[in-house]
Amino acid sequence: MTAVESVRRRPATPASLVVAEQELRDLWLAGRGLPLALAFSVLLSFTTYLVATNQGLNFLEQREAVNVTLQVAVAVAALLVLLWAGDAVSGERERGTLEALLLVPTPRRALVVGKAAAALSLWLIAFAVSVPYVWFLGRGVGVVGVALGSGLAVGSLLALFLVGLGLLVSVFASSNRLSLAIGLFALLALFAPTQMPSGAQKGWAGDLLLRIDPLTAGLHYLGKVVVDAHGAGQDASWLIAPAVAAVLLPAAALAVAGRLSLRSGERA
Repeated sequence: MTAVESVRRRPATPASLVVAEQELRDLWLAGRGLPLALAFSVLLSFTTYLVATNQGLNFLEQREAVNVTLQVAVAVAALLVLLWAGDAVSGERERGTLEALLLVPTPRRALVVGKAAAALSLWLIAFAVSVPYVWFLGRGVGVVGVALGSGLAVGSLLALFLVGLGLLVSVFASSNRLSLAIGLFALLALFAPTQMPSGAQKGWAGDLLLRIDPLTAGLHYLGKVVVDAHGAGQDASWLIAPAVAAVLLPAAALAVAGRLSLRSGERA
């Protein structure tokens, strides 16, 4: 059953929930998401093996191993969420199925919310997959609870931010290829500040750039909490950019969802 048929057959249920349910079925029960989860698990297994091969890890190095694995999990999950959200509208448009969705008597924002829910489920599954790896690496240094709690908080903020970004691009992109290309370019740009020399990061300009970049700021916060054992509120200022982005980008995506049309650039 397609999302269109689901909405038509269950008019008493909120349309966003119906669309979300069908998108989740397509993603996980139809087998589209399981290969992604498997590949994600293989990547984490490889990462965990690399950071755990040194049997002489001291206390700090074990914390760093947990941090590396957790940051890889958050970063790769962010990529999956962004790519799936980027396909939400432009993919339907390119496959010729968007017209049928737009003809359904339901608010267009409800369609976008349903598709956003499916994209966010990728993050939740990715986090669940990462739990045993974080436990394995951090069980001896008492950092498992802190790592998982901070990872869930930061990853959720970044997932919301990237879902909003992906949906915004997808609504306006003329093709799925363009949408995915813009999404990948944006993600690489967000990762760029992490590659700055350490000296440049210590200056006021470098520090400002790190703080206003949601992705870099979120990962930096994880490092402070997991490696440096700072309290959850001690470096909370690093979460300002991820929190603001997690609110503004989804809100912007919902705002433009009302003008969703068969062809990009047209007004509904």
